[in-house]
Amino acid sequence: MYQLYSLLLTLGFIVLLPRFLFDALRHGKYVAGFRERLGFLSVTPSSKPVIWLHCVSVGETQAARPLADLLRQEFPQFELVVSTITMTGQSLAREVLRDKASKVFYFPFDWRWSVRRTLRAINPAAVLLMETELWPNFLHECARIGIPVALVNGRISAKSERRYRMVQGFLRKVIADLNIAIMQDDADSERLQKLGLSTTKLFVCGSLKFDAGRMLPASQLTETFRQRFGLSDDDALILAASTHAPEEQILLECFQILRRKSTNLRMMLAPRHPERFNEVASLIQSTTLTWTRRSGAENDSERRADVILLDTIGELRSVYALASIVLVGGSIARTGGHNILEPAVYGKPIVFGPSMQNFAEIAETFVSNGAAVQVRSARELEDTMVSLMTDPVTRARLGAAARALVEANRGAKDKTLAAIANVLPPSGPRAAVVRPFRPVH
Repeated sequence: MYQLYSLLLTLGFIVLLPRFLFDALRHGKYVAGFRERLGFLSVTPSSKPVIWLHCVSVGETQAARPLADLLRQEFPQFELVVSTITMTGQSLAREVLRDKASKVFYFPFDWRWSVRRTLRAINPAAVLLMETELWPNFLHECARIGIPVALVNGRISAKSERRYRMVQGFLRKVIADLNIAIMQDDADSERLQKLGLSTTKLFVCGSLKFDAGRMLPASQLTETFRQRFGLSDDDALILAASTHAPEEQILLECFQILRRKSTNLRMMLAPRHPERFNEVASLIQSTTLTWTRRSGAENDSERRADVILLDTIGELRSVYALASIVLVGGSIARTGGHNILEPAVYGKPIVFGPSMQNFAEIAETFVSNGAAVQVRSARELEDTMVSLMTDPVTRARLGAAARALVEANRGAKDKTLAAIANVLPPSGPRAAVVRPFRPVH
């Protein structure tokens, strides 16, 4: 079965090669770290055993931040290395984990020879995979040479479970190579159990994203945004975070309607993927709205621009403090939504669309506790925005409830660390008792 998987992986790579080359030439994707993806790493040998922490992209890297801090603090006898798959995840990891990880690199392609080459170079004492990174050959090679692997902050949506059931026989063998799986909630744990993982390997510790969401102290970057774009307290700023197509088009149409009711209203669009920055710029250009982009040269007119395009990486968190309302992207475009906890910790009113499968329990908890608003259509989005922009009391109540909910649900990192101790070499501290997680309402 593994040979068939490797064959299909190779065929898929060949079929998608023209697209890879197109993205590489046009957007620079996949070029960075290509040798590392093939397993050619330059690694300085360490006298300490190594913990390998793998994060797919930006969201997983952000969630891993409190865990990385705790690993360095509680297990100083280990060295930490971090891998990512996407270019944006790599950039963020190099920025926020540079003082915690001795090396940040790209995860290998899941061929046995590239995996083996990477494992020989890193020589990890344990591997921690964030969320749902189930690479068959990687897990099989780790099990073959006795490297313990833990799935951390794990989640499996109902949609993913249905897809996995199509290959359940093979998947049962794949997940059997996990030593433990630390899941976010009971539903995630039950889905993985149904797919074949033994209950003796399952822990439920809550979402690390609650611990990752933290308010940054007033930063120079936040003040730079305030001064450069003239974001005064008299202006109301709608921040559309991590948007996907066609969300920008929908939001621009909604914003033009809102502008007829309020002239001091402004909007900042932050597309999720860098390769779409120019596409979104063209969308804004096609309207009658005045606009500017973060990456452009400073000029006086941008202090009065209706729309600001945040076409940079790693600066979104610095803008939350300036927002009046945060609309979470990926939720209207039906891609499953994005993290709502970062704007929540800043006490901001949060609005998202119907597609929040990636954060289903968290989203449901926020809505049921009056800490966020979920809209089901473009018309409902417009009505909600009008209502919130004309009602500062409701905005303040929503923001306060959101922040209180985050604070009440912190603590997953400590439970996760206790479970991780089960897969570390004997020199690490003994694991504490890990209790099931329940969202606090």
